[in-house]
Amino acid sequence: MTRNMCLRLSFCNLFLLLIMILFSCSDIKGQKNDHKYTNDLIHETSPYLLQHAHNPVNWRPWSTSALEEAKKEDKLVLVSVGYSSCHWCHVMEEETFEDEEVAKLMNENFISIKVDREERPDVDHVYMTALQLINGNGGWPLNVITLPNGKPIYGGTYHTKEQWSKVLAEVSKLYKNDPKKANEYADMVAQGIQEVNIIQPVSDLGMLTPEVLKNSVEKWKDNWDLKWGGNRGSQKFMIPINLDFLLDYAVLTEDKDAMDFVKTTLDRIAWGGVYDHVAGGFYRYSTDAQWKVPHFEKMLYDNAQLLSLYSKAYKLFNEPMYKKVVEETIAFLDREMKNPGGGYYAAIDADSEGEEGKYYVWKEEELKAVLGSDYDLFAKYYNIKRSNIWENDSYVLFRNSGDEEFIKENDIDAEDWDGVQERWQNKILTARNKRIRPNTDDKIITSWNALLINGFVDAYNVFNETAYLEKAEDVFNFIKKNSLNKDQLIHTYKKGSKKSDGFLEDYSFLANASLKLYSTTMTDSYLDFAKEMNQIAKDKFADENSGMYSFNSDDELIAQIIKTDDGVLPSPNAVMAENLFLLGHIDYDKEATLKARSMLSSMISVLEENAYNYSKWNSLLLKTAYPFYEIAVVGNDAKQLLAELQQQNLPNTLILGSNKESEMPLFKGRYADDGTYIYVCQDHTCKLPVATAKEALEQLKNF
Repeated sequence: MTRNMCLRLSFCNLFLLLIMILFSCSDIKGQKNDHKYTNDLIHETSPYLLQHAHNPVNWRPWSTSALEEAKKEDKLVLVSVGYSSCHWCHVMEEETFEDEEVAKLMNENFISIKVDREERPDVDHVYMTALQLINGNGGWPLNVITLPNGKPIYGGTYHTKEQWSKVLAEVSKLYKNDPKKANEYADMVAQGIQEVNIIQPVSDLGMLTPEVLKNSVEKWKDNWDLKWGGNRGSQKFMIPINLDFLLDYAVLTEDKDAMDFVKTTLDRIAWGGVYDHVAGGFYRYSTDAQWKVPHFEKMLYDNAQLLSLYSKAYKLFNEPMYKKVVEETIAFLDREMKNPGGGYYAAIDADSEGEEGKYYVWKEEELKAVLGSDYDLFAKYYNIKRSNIWENDSYVLFRNSGDEEFIKENDIDAEDWDGVQERWQNKILTARNKRIRPNTDDKIITSWNALLINGFVDAYNVFNETAYLEKAEDVFNFIKKNSLNKDQLIHTYKKGSKKSDGFLEDYSFLANASLKLYSTTMTDSYLDFAKEMNQIAKDKFADENSGMYSFNSDDELIAQIIKTDDGVLPSPNAVMAENLFLLGHIDYDKEATLKARSMLSSMISVLEENAYNYSKWNSLLLKTAYPFYEIAVVGNDAKQLLAELQQQNLPNTLILGSNKESEMPLFKGRYADDGTYIYVCQDHTCKLPVATAKEALEQLKNF
């Protein structure tokens, strides 16, 4: 309700009027609402939706009632999807959705719905698929126009005011003048969306071979940028799951090309501008092929997965920079993205004060003023020279080489180097903290926090820093307390927000994280919880026709979603299959391992042709096509030996421990009071027990 609406109320009861002004006419922050317009989004808690709450457009959140209203009034539906840290979403709002003439067109002819893609990834998946079918590519903001039944007849991304006005007029004209044509086209697009989500179950497990895996990687190699890392292209995304798979693949197949490619990529990313050299943490992606200039938003899911990746890579390469990246990224997350209760926020905007990257970039004179006598060496290290100016005479900090090379080239005393860098960083960070910060999207997303649990546990297993494990358990407990209600997960949590049902990714990722906690802590409750989440996911999402699991549990959308490919997040179906595979090995459950292998066999044709988008499946194929081992550590000192083994890089190995009697198959009958023993097994066949990690590793090597 706006102030003008309030003033038209009856004055017969002054007290009630004051209450209305104070509570109905104020925004959620408790400040007086002096905006000219206010729409239904004012009642939401999503920062992205609230950004549009004072547009002249009569936005409303996604709901069945909005769609029913469209059917009743025979109006086209406009669905606009974005997220709070999306730069071009902000631009389109300011240029287009805040324009009163555009709003008039939208309000008269359309039911307009705003969607936060992070709250409703299911809606985003459906209409992004539509956009890709219509245009051949996608992006955000995602803007589709649909019939009253939700089937799309137009799709696009960013539009200027003029472009959008033209689209609105032409689509509206088509629907009024030729509704039959509009319906035929919409039916065709809807059918296309459904076909994309059709998976044909396959029962030929004979395809799960090393040859298929190698063919998949060999075809992918043609797209590798061997100089700069990552896939070839004018823009580059990190996609940690790809590099994680390739690390294991390189070790098991002794593929030196794959190993070198991963090392190059990891180095270039950590040297590049996509890493925040001042405060730690990674930006979303690189706008160029050399990782120099990022798109400046920071997403929790990227940083969570990169914690795991750089920790794992440290095991293999023993590269000090990787440890520093992990330490700085965790410090950044704690400082800038942590909820006081223990969960972590979704994202930090790219923009501040209306400019992308303004908070993060530097002008030469600023650096000189802040650094003083340190400037010249700093400028060499971070490439501050005229040829590297980005925009508005500003620089993005990036490096071209490792510290050893730089120290040698500049005749620096290696013993003083850490102190020099720390002095720089303190000066720069202090100066940057005085700037106006970008906004933080303070939703706490269950699936993304589950990835962070894995990141913390992986860092703990490598660096033996107890605080990292404590952080993982704090996040887990936060989710159990705030995002779990009677065994049902919600997708996002924010105090006062509406409770939205969890999706497959929430259950599968959290079950996976709980398994990782179990394998590290030996705490049975984590295993029990993983089994519980896995069973609920099977009950809620199982799809008999495909043998997979649907993304959501209801049928309110125009097509079912069976999400099998990776994106910035691993495929939730691939994670489900991995969970089944691991539980099968923990419990000697042949039915679970068969289900995992059956799901994997259905994906062979696509992963063989397109490894880049199916690395999580390829990780499972690696576990299936090559020997997979179980290591059981049993005895009073299991924790110490377990930690020693977890510090090793052991792909295709499940490591578990117990310091008490247990009826679990891997531990049954193996506990002894006289010592702690390690059992190295493959397919339930075990070597003789040994007492040291060194002996176990030797057995593993010669199994």
